[in-house]
Amino acid sequence: MIELTPFAPLNVVLLGVLNPVVAVIAFVMGRHADQWGKCVLAGFVGALAGAIVLWFAVRVGLVPARGLGGETGVFVVSFIAGTLWATLGYAAFRRKPASTPSSSDPNDS
Repeated sequence: MIELTPFAPLNVVLLGVLNPVVAVIAFVMGRHADQWGKCVLAGFVGALAGAIVLWFAVRVGLVPARGLGGETGVFVVSFIAGTLWATLGYAAFRRKPASTPSSSDPNDS
């Protein structure tokens, strides 16, 4: 089981990257984004949701935690991973811009 300790870089990276809440929320939000810059926001929202779920898991006792300090690292890694998931969702489901009607009508002068 992965344990959240004050300074354990491998555990921080694993908890940040392997959090399914971050991946799902960021990917879905990235899929619905209409501009690539919104992928950063989607990554932040995914990391925030992942941090809330991780906090709940620590409070319930599903994830053991000792000390303080690892949470910030997990959030930063989750934010980076979430931004990558959102960018992947944006790239996979990129929407075509709406085409404007052409004015090829000869009476339009």
